[in-house]
Amino acid sequence: MAPPARAPTQPTMTPPPSPRPHRLRTALFLLGLIPALRLAVGVRTGGLGADPVATITATTGLWSLNLLFASLAITPLHRLTGWHGLVRARRMLGLFAFFYACLHGAAYLVFEQFFDWAGMLADIAKRPFLAAGGLGFALMLPLAATSTDGMVRRLGGRSWRRLHRLAYLCALVAVLHYLWLVKRDITLPGLYALALCALLAARMARPRRSHGPARSRSIPRKPAPLHIGTDENTGQGDQ
Repeated sequence: MAPPARAPTQPTMTPPPSPRPHRLRTALFLLGLIPALRLAVGVRTGGLGADPVATITATTGLWSLNLLFASLAITPLHRLTGWHGLVRARRMLGLFAFFYACLHGAAYLVFEQFFDWAGMLADIAKRPFLAAGGLGFALMLPLAATSTDGMVRRLGGRSWRRLHRLAYLCALVAVLHYLWLVKRDITLPGLYALALCALLAARMARPRRSHGPARSRSIPRKPAPLHIGTDENTGQGDQ
């Protein structure tokens, strides 16, 4: 008797491959340089308008704020999409936010104060938005300094994640800096404030982990490093 014919097996659907990490990092690096390159070309060609210093200061400040918010948005986007490639973008976005904050502060120090440190401190004491900007930059310093894998191992995951909660405080101070700067038309700073409220709500609304059976400890998992713009509960993104 002939053996019964086997039922045809259904082809398994495999998810589309995600972009390779080095390609994603290269693309983000090139995109992050575009605002700085455009400013450099504008300085060279005289295309920054009647007040080049104001253009440089405003452009670098806005891009620092945009990139900081983008880094904070990685975690909720990863939860929604499940795409681990987003996690790879977090460190570079945060470091570019710090890079443009450095350019923003340097433009004020070099072109407005001409390295007059005493005059700069007196100016900061008189104008609250400058004090907020200085505080925001100071908060970014430890975040950038501890963004390497070696610092994550040295500090330990728990301490490192607690330190990087400062990213949210940094964003709040940056929004206040922008709000106090513009004074009259607060539409755009108000939108940043609403975006920050949404990011904080998304972070606090994280679903609780189910109390199911404990995960096997035979193969310990090594958490991936997190960087500027992370939250305290993410490992390889937010698993």
